[in-house]
Amino acid sequence: MVRISDPIIINKTVIKNRLTMAPTVKFDYTGPDGKVTEKHIEHYRERAEHGCGLICVEATAVTPGGRFAKNHMGLWEDAQIEGHKAITEACHQNGAAVIIQINHTGITANPDCGPAIGPSAVPTRDSATLSKEMSIDEIHEMQDCFVSAAVRAKKAGYDGVQLHGCHGYLINQFIAKKTNHRTDVYGGSVENRARFAVEIIEKVREACGEDFIISVRTAGIEPDVATAIAIAEEYVKAGCDYLQVSTGIEWDDPSVAESGEKYNKFCSLGVRFHEHFRGRVPVSCVNGILDVSLARYLIENDLADTVDLGRAVLADPAFCEAALEDTPYVKCFDCPRCQYGPGMLHKCPAEMKRKSR
Repeated sequence: MVRISDPIIINKTVIKNRLTMAPTVKFDYTGPDGKVTEKHIEHYRERAEHGCGLICVEATAVTPGGRFAKNHMGLWEDAQIEGHKAITEACHQNGAAVIIQINHTGITANPDCGPAIGPSAVPTRDSATLSKEMSIDEIHEMQDCFVSAAVRAKKAGYDGVQLHGCHGYLINQFIAKKTNHRTDVYGGSVENRARFAVEIIEKVREACGEDFIISVRTAGIEPDVATAIAIAEEYVKAGCDYLQVSTGIEWDDPSVAESGEKYNKFCSLGVRFHEHFRGRVPVSCVNGILDVSLARYLIENDLADTVDLGRAVLADPAFCEAALEDTPYVKCFDCPRCQYGPGMLHKCPAEMKRKSR
């Protein structure tokens, strides 16, 4: 039986245990320059110190126009590399492998940062205007932006990158029929809709080498699980080393429902991907893993290769120690609206309880 403390090899990198930190954006940490700050460094250092095996640093913009907001971290220029070196050093010094999620918002672009662009002209975040359909040249230029960000990540010492391919952002927009109406090589079939990300994977591999981890945080349902798995198959064939499974744009699969399992329906997507890709590439599941017993259950019952932790390690980084060593931790309160989120200035009640001890 695999235990949560057992190491796992992703590509050629040894991850010391099965606990991974999910990418969660710190909106009040950086400024318009998109540079890493001391707050970022301490944030990731603390999670590494408490035993997290793999840390995925938050969604990081590949262009200024692809940010969520003006206070969104970036890797669009070389001047940003030095700050990221401090993050990777802090993680590595504490035994954690570290990758970084790279992203562009696409049709959901913040108008304060850049224009809404995407695979097709579809309603944007305000529903009153349409996004600009990207030309073939613009698609290739955007792919190059992802690759350049990956090269900067390698220079900064990251063990790899994760492409943000879910949650309705640009890569997800290419795979979803709702947002991709193209009739050229980037639209229509599964293979064509996956092509935008597939070509990024291939180019990153060429630019960053065979040992560099390439992960995709992919949609587990788009609009159904079978289609989402077919998309992920294209990523794996292109060289993706690791799948972290979340949600996408469309949801039309009645088989995905709460079923009385210990894990929720969102987490079940990763479980189903793990069953499909078992022994080929490692798969991580996410969502609602707020209790040590559930994290252990998913690993010990061979339901996932790793568990992706968001709110659990925001509430208390000691969650990882608790899972590994049965030590105390403060459990996430599972607030209806996460108090660690944008605009909350980190007023998480679990975090405040932890800091008051």
